[in-house]
Amino acid sequence: MTQALQEIDVLVIGAGQAGLAAGYHLARTKLSYLIVDRHARIGDSWRCRYDSLTLFTPRAFSTLPGLTLDGDPQGYPARDEFADYLEAYASHFDLPVLSGNGVVQLEPWTDERFVAQIDDGRHIVAKAVIVATGAFQIPIIPTIGAGFDSAVAQLTPESYHNSGDVRPGTVLVVGDGASGRDIAAELVSTHEVLLAVGRGRRLFPERILGRSTWWWLRSLGLMKARPGSAVGRLMRRADPFPDRGRSLDDLQRMGVAISGRLVSANGRTAIFRICLNG
Repeated sequence: MTQALQEIDVLVIGAGQAGLAAGYHLARTKLSYLIVDRHARIGDSWRCRYDSLTLFTPRAFSTLPGLTLDGDPQGYPARDEFADYLEAYASHFDLPVLSGNGVVQLEPWTDERFVAQIDDGRHIVAKAVIVATGAFQIPIIPTIGAGFDSAVAQLTPESYHNSGDVRPGTVLVVGDGASGRDIAAELVSTHEVLLAVGRGRRLFPERILGRSTWWWLRSLGLMKARPGSAVGRLMRRADPFPDRGRSLDDLQRMGVAISGRLVSANGRTAIFRICLNG
């Protein structure tokens, strides 16, 4: 190892919500630490997603410790709004973020330390490492997609930005998670849209007895339920997210056609399982 070593107490990988929140708390200790992120600018992990994206949690439940997210506490922050908030957060607390440098390799160095090689070739030795890279970094592309003809353009929520990216004609949206439903709702004003759904989902209302559903989830302790607990397993199976006008009935009223799960593809033909969840 010829590169000079930088030695710190804690290395945080990722300058998203979790990484910046970790930085906030580390700043209140005597530990030396550094946050590294592969994006050129803090918040770019959000800016690279589709233009109309909004968070699925209201501003009141999307803020990081110590700094409020401006705007209606019960409203949903937009993509760029939240990206700018993350950038402002790091600046406000003067967090040591090394942007444009992802971790190439991470391995034990001694019994009590790790060594990380970053993109610019430097090596960082740390007593502890917090991996805060988040989930959903790599799109899951079903192998079924290989059955479509090359003339069928295939996009993911990372490569799709707005309706201008989509050729004229019928659009098949595969997957009825929050992003799939958002994209279907956006495209139906300019294209004929078919949404292929999977397992049944439970969308929860935005308010219950006059209060935000998120308030109830926090007050009842459900937001802190462990994944392996009975409540945690139930919530994972239900995979709930707020309705926000995205129920299948709402989408059908907009003009989105609903089909069952995509099971195979041949050329320009898609074959579906019978839809049972309406």
